[in-house]
Amino acid sequence: MKAYRTLAAAAAALTFVVVVVGAFVRLSDAGLGCPDWPGCYGHLTPTHAQPDIARTVAAQGGVHGPVSLAKAWKEMGHRYLAGTLGLAILALAALAWIGRRARLVPTLALAVVALQATLGMWTVTLLLTPAIVTAHLLGGMLTLALLTWLALAQWPHAAAPASRALRAPAAIALAAVAVQIALGGWVSANYAALACPDFPACRGAAFPPMDFADAFHVVRRLGMTADGALLSNEALTAIHWTHRMFAIVAAAAALWAAWRAWRTPGLRAPGALVALALALQLSLGVANVLAGLPLALAAAHNAGAALLLASLVVLNFFAFRSLRPQFRSA
Repeated sequence: MKAYRTLAAAAAALTFVVVVVGAFVRLSDAGLGCPDWPGCYGHLTPTHAQPDIARTVAAQGGVHGPVSLAKAWKEMGHRYLAGTLGLAILALAALAWIGRRARLVPTLALAVVALQATLGMWTVTLLLTPAIVTAHLLGGMLTLALLTWLALAQWPHAAAPASRALRAPAAIALAAVAVQIALGGWVSANYAALACPDFPACRGAAFPPMDFADAFHVVRRLGMTADGALLSNEALTAIHWTHRMFAIVAAAAALWAAWRAWRTPGLRAPGALVALALALQLSLGVANVLAGLPLALAAAHNAGAALLLASLVVLNFFAFRSLRPQFRSA
């Protein structure tokens, strides 16, 4: 029991690390540091692939292209972490089935991480197609949510008598933040984070010229429209502006849930956690625009999204824990 509990908590913490490191790899333009999968030019480490990397660097005209030894190590470091996480989730699922524990959540987590491996391969082989990159991010966030729930379920909890009234606000806030994370992933995958370089206006207007048709056409290559033309500034502006506007909706939903939790006996701590995570995330979002998207702040914004999601999973866990027996022992 204690070993399983420890493994579940460690896997949840490692998932957070994997999500943040994955964002760092993408933001530092190292997603194609090793242009094959799962190895690096067919080798286990970039050190063994140095001759191939050197030839690619020479062909692309220097280390500022998509491939370099430093970028290869960033990409492979993320793969090593993700592989370790996959083994931990496999162990959790196996122990759940062997020990006749509740199997739903660990089995779902195992299915998601298998899909994540496939998406990780496609991210490289399909050259950072925005839809695949965004789906990969969402898969990581879903893994974090499942493992956070699983880790919480390993400790006994007494249901709060008034928690039923919190279920709708908590669920709505979680759904709204999930949509906002998807929009943020679409911004990042399309390199649209600086399409609106000012704040609170966007290109000096509340409603700048925008092209929504090309902005949210899912099946297309990076930087291109579905017809193969270059993606316009108006399309990038539409992507960023939509993320900004929906942030108001997500923030309102999260604040509503936090306020209801604060007024619910026994649930003040989860409510305060949501409020703090939301304040941090909003501050990081504004700071990224005003500072011109420095790498550290951009990575921190991704970490803030993961933290906000996890805090809402905690809130939903305490709100729904008495709904069904399997939620208490997932």
